[in-house]
Amino acid sequence: MWWRLARTELNYRRFFSISELIGVRVEDPEVFEATHAKILELLREGVIDGLRVDHPDGLADPEGYLRRLHDATGGRWTVVEKILSDGEPLPASWPVAGTTGYDALRQVDGLFTDPAGFDQLLALYRRFAAPQTDRGGDWDATVRRAAYKVLTHELAAETDRLTRVADRLCATSPEPALRDRAPWALRTALQELLVRMRVYRPYGTADAAAVVTEEAAAEARLAFAVPEEAGAVDVVRDLVLGRYGDGPAHVEFRTRFAQTASALRAKSVEDTAFYRYVPLLSATEVGGDPGDPAVSPERFHAYCARVRRDWPSTGTVVSTHDTKRSADVRAALHVLTECPQRWADVLAEVTHSGEGVPDAQLAWAAWQTVFGLGAVEDAEERVRGALLKHVREAGLYTSWTEQEPSYEEAVERFVAAGPCGVPGERVAAFRGSLEAHVSANVLGTALVQLMMPGVPDVYQGTEREFRALVDPDNRRGVRFGEGGGVKEEVTRGALRLRSRRADVFGAAGTYEPLVAEGPGAAHCLAFARSGEVVVAVTRLSLRLAEAGGWRGTRLGLPAGRWVDVLDGGRSFGGDTPVASLFGRLPVALLERVGD
Repeated sequence: MWWRLARTELNYRRFFSISELIGVRVEDPEVFEATHAKILELLREGVIDGLRVDHPDGLADPEGYLRRLHDATGGRWTVVEKILSDGEPLPASWPVAGTTGYDALRQVDGLFTDPAGFDQLLALYRRFAAPQTDRGGDWDATVRRAAYKVLTHELAAETDRLTRVADRLCATSPEPALRDRAPWALRTALQELLVRMRVYRPYGTADAAAVVTEEAAAEARLAFAVPEEAGAVDVVRDLVLGRYGDGPAHVEFRTRFAQTASALRAKSVEDTAFYRYVPLLSATEVGGDPGDPAVSPERFHAYCARVRRDWPSTGTVVSTHDTKRSADVRAALHVLTECPQRWADVLAEVTHSGEGVPDAQLAWAAWQTVFGLGAVEDAEERVRGALLKHVREAGLYTSWTEQEPSYEEAVERFVAAGPCGVPGERVAAFRGSLEAHVSANVLGTALVQLMMPGVPDVYQGTEREFRALVDPDNRRGVRFGEGGGVKEEVTRGALRLRSRRADVFGAAGTYEPLVAEGPGAAHCLAFARSGEVVVAVTRLSLRLAEAGGWRGTRLGLPAGRWVDVLDGGRSFGGDTPVASLFGRLPVALLERVGD
């Protein structure tokens, strides 16, 4: 059938809004066996050691599937690509090692983001781009508007199905409170509750009340002019919470509600709002919170303590095939939160009367894109491809399904004449003046991810400096054999240490925050692993330099003699000046070699 009919006429389940990827009933034992035969064979033969499960939230019964997988594999190391909102725990009953690591990415990125500077940057962005509140001006409002659009367009078929199931349940119910509900009211209630969810989905009825909250229900009722009709919200919420029974239709409704919620969150947040709300591009990353991107050292330490206690073998990542920008590009962009006014001044220099600029939000994002990417081969082609994807995903002036050639041509002309033209040289010079601080973020990000609790996933090519934009740019071939520079040196040193001292980083290992003392203490993030390894990195290094440097700041090391793994021959002990700890590099990796 014509592909556009999928929006309203689809009669099968699919992956998000991609109609060519038909949902498979993996909850059926026969289907599970047929679709997993090769995977299990590769495990038995030792070709692979563990598994990464993509998008478990799309499954009818994630926990049931994971238990079956656990039994079939003999409990092999398995992680799930579960996107956790801030404060949301991974279900403790899932028989997995943890997540693929996007929650760790959010924490690590946040360490290198200055909260006060982000607030300033946001104000400057609003002044420069003047976005409408719900079209890029405010994060929560932008997500909400995007969610409405996705439900009524891309996921219209899924919304229709949910409405039909709810209507059938109400029409056949012996309870008058359910029977007196019109399909349009049920649809409205469904939409109003779905767009207010702040996590991807509920898991069964146990945690549904915490996901589909009474607060959200109260807001949803405001969509109805007649209070009696607003009762449809309570009906739908009670159906989600399992308060009307566990018959086949009730289970179907709860299952489809959860699956639709996860697809909605992914499409409205990751694939739409991330491209509309752009004050800081490095914050618009999978698992991130663009409305509140900064993470304090205390909050990071608390996260690491929880992971070590509850999920010591979880995955950690900072770059993947799905990240919008690689870790090294984001590391550069974080620096802008340390100099927001200087960034605004640079934009004032390169932006002349708006001529040739398709829209100001795109311009802000485009200049940040070339700043983050820096000098690379085929820059214009890569930036042009990334920005065309950006505007289509944003869906404000063009989209994948309703493309506007004149607007897209204007985008291409702007990229060539502005960010990738002569004005772009001014941005390149500005980045050059900040290169030491970019490098501090790059190395700090890499070392923290490799040494924090969990199992680090090093995306191919990122052991050395790796600057990539959204796919397909981040899936280009890796050039092996080239010199990897300081980042590769740090990566090699860290991974060799992990290999040599596996006991230090295993499930029985410990994590201890170390707190520096002195005027620059807030700029030193440090921790010890099992009392045998110390990690220290510089954070917000531009702010540190502007304040006068370390100025006598000291870090108390655990008992023993410590040798610098990355700068052989240097040894430390006891109360150590941070300035000497960070000698050649803005990061330090120490191993205890004696009492």
